[in-house]
Amino acid sequence: MSGIELLMTEHKYVSRMLVVMRNACLNFMDNKKIDYDDFTKMIDFVKNFADNHHHKKEEIFLFNKMVEHLGETGKNVITHGMLVEHDLGRNYMRNLEEALNKYKNGDNEAGLDIIANAISYATLLENHIHKEDNVIFNFANRSLKEDVLQVIDKECFEYEEKNSSIREENIGILNFLEEKYI
Repeated sequence: MSGIELLMTEHKYVSRMLVVMRNACLNFMDNKKIDYDDFTKMIDFVKNFADNHHHKKEEIFLFNKMVEHLGETGKNVITHGMLVEHDLGRNYMRNLEEALNKYKNGDNEAGLDIIANAISYATLLENHIHKEDNVIFNFANRSLKEDVLQVIDKECFEYEEKNSSIREENIGILNFLEEKYI
C-alpha cells in the first residue's frame, strides 16, 4: 500500500462519518431533539481524525511535495483548491460547535445553524473526497517522480505508526455512531 492509497482508505472512514452526520441532522429535524454528546463525538472525529490526522498527512507529506515539484499547476491546484477546502471545512466545524453551544443555552434559532453547518461540511467533504480520489491523487501519482512518491510513502507510514491510536480511537467512535444512526 502506498501513502496515497492510505489516504484513500482514510477517506472511506470520513465518508462513513458524513453519512452519520446527515442522519443525525435528519433525526434532529424529525424529533426536535439533539444528542449533544453524539454531535460532540462527530466534531471530535472530524477534528482529531479527518483534520489533525488525515488532512495533516495530506498537507504536510503530499500537498507540500506537489507544490514543490509540480510547478504552477501543482501550486494552484493545492493552494487555491485543496487547502481552501480544508480551511472551509474547519470553519464549518467551528460554526457547528458554536451553534451547538447556543442551542444548548436556549437559542432555538441556532438549530438552523447546527443543520446548516453539519450538512454544509458533509457536502463539502463528499465533493472534496471525490475530487482527491479521482483527480488530485491520480495527478500526483502520474506527475511526481518515483523517488518523491517513495518519500511520501515513508513519511505517511512513519506518521501512521506513531499515531495509530488516533485511528483506532476514532474508528471506535465511528462504529458507535453508525450503530445509532445508520
